[in-house]
Amino acid sequence: MPKKVLRPKNLEFQPRPTFPYSPGARGGNMVFTAGQVAWDKTGNLIGINDVRAQTVQTLTNVEAVLKEGGAELSDVVKCNVYLKDMKDFQIMNEEFAKLFPDNPPARTTVQAPMADPDMLVEIEAIAHVGK
Repeated sequence: MPKKVLRPKNLEFQPRPTFPYSPGARGGNMVFTAGQVAWDKTGNLIGINDVRAQTVQTLTNVEAVLKEGGAELSDVVKCNVYLKDMKDFQIMNEEFAKLFPDNPPARTTVQAPMADPDMLVEIEAIAHVGK
């Protein structure tokens, strides 16, 4: 199966960077999301100074990319989470746990500078679909 670029309709109004970027890609039975942030469907960053709101929107965007690639949250095998400040770990973790209550994926969480100073969290996922 050739590579398929994933561009969910609800993410089509997100700001477009000037460099090559796709929200996700599928190759064979693997679905990869790019790092997703808390842009809503109109391209606005939601939840300024609110890591909970940003985490919810970010995970909504991750899920949209996964679905575009034929995957579900239960197919996710690995996530990388980037936090602007590790003090927000517990709040992010509470929201993450709501979407992955049983058998959560492997996960790495690190503190990292964000592309926009108002961004608090970025999450990427890798999923395996099929047998």
